[in-house]
Amino acid sequence: MIRPLPSLGLLDRVLRVLFPGVLFLLLNGCASVSYYGQLASGQLQLLRAREPVAKVIANPQRDPQLRAHLAQSQKARVFASQHLHLPDNQSYRLYADIGRPYVVWNVFATQEFSLTPQNHCFPIAGCVAYRGYYSQSAARGEAAMQRLNGMDVSIGGVEAYSTLGWFNDPILSSMMNWGDERLATLIFHELGHQRFYVKDDTEFNESFATFVEQEGTRQWRASRGLAPDNGMQMRQRDQFIQLILDTRVRLERLYAQPLPAEQMRQRKAAEFERLRSNYRTMRESQWAGDKRYDAWINLPLNNARLLPFGLYDQWVPAFAALFRQEGGDWVKFYAAVEKLGGLPVAERKAALKALADLQNAGG
Repeated sequence: MIRPLPSLGLLDRVLRVLFPGVLFLLLNGCASVSYYGQLASGQLQLLRAREPVAKVIANPQRDPQLRAHLAQSQKARVFASQHLHLPDNQSYRLYADIGRPYVVWNVFATQEFSLTPQNHCFPIAGCVAYRGYYSQSAARGEAAMQRLNGMDVSIGGVEAYSTLGWFNDPILSSMMNWGDERLATLIFHELGHQRFYVKDDTEFNESFATFVEQEGTRQWRASRGLAPDNGMQMRQRDQFIQLILDTRVRLERLYAQPLPAEQMRQRKAAEFERLRSNYRTMRESQWAGDKRYDAWINLPLNNARLLPFGLYDQWVPAFAALFRQEGGDWVKFYAAVEKLGGLPVAERKAALKALADLQNAGG
């Protein structure tokens, strides 16, 4: 049974009591007071903007397209809990108009000749390879400071994120340009994070949530009598990601060499030009000229722009094999995932590799 949402007045009183304590814990870390202050302020503003989706749908004065989109989202939300056994709470049964295209902007940074991200550690989420800002100007300011320090830097807008069950996460206005199915996949993915999360292991967490998203979407389509997706866009996405990963491998080999800085810069630039050339060849020979990734590839490239690739799907084949081993039973699958996540890091990665090899071998 779904718990009733407390009144906004009660919620505000709770937050006024809660946030000073949370801030006290956060500010005892090594990060700046101003950075954690904007995180707390941004999250609080988002929470206060929430309203029940049912209220929006029932209001004839609200935008009809918004109401229809939200109505479809709630069908996927019910499916997520009843059929995928994902958390049954108020997350994604709320809506928040944030008045901007992204909820946060993430800043990624690496050394000039390294693909190792500058990690940042937080009490709840653990260590991640970026810093998030609720203001685009603040993100740009951080990026400018990092560049002055000689770092490779990239800024990426984020349309949604999960608080891992600490709060009831809303559907955001930044998601409203998505189609109904894309919004459903987001709900499955983010609820996957709420279902299980391992601190300090981004590859595990994102691959797990991505598998839940992909298998959940397949079952969601089947439940509505829709034919399976032909997978063309997914294949193109996978091929594009593989180009990026291949470039990362070559750059890692390059950076391991004892070369003078100027020669290293020249060879680094040549690798990025090779990436662009390989992309254009693939686009024309295999995609019939489809230019969906042109905008990304034609922007200035550096190490930091390559960081997100591979994080979201590195272990998806491993989770697919595990799901099959558990007979496609979601409850048993989650129990197996929790057991896997409880292993020491080295054992966990070895187990994931064994599962991925099994899946990739077709057995």
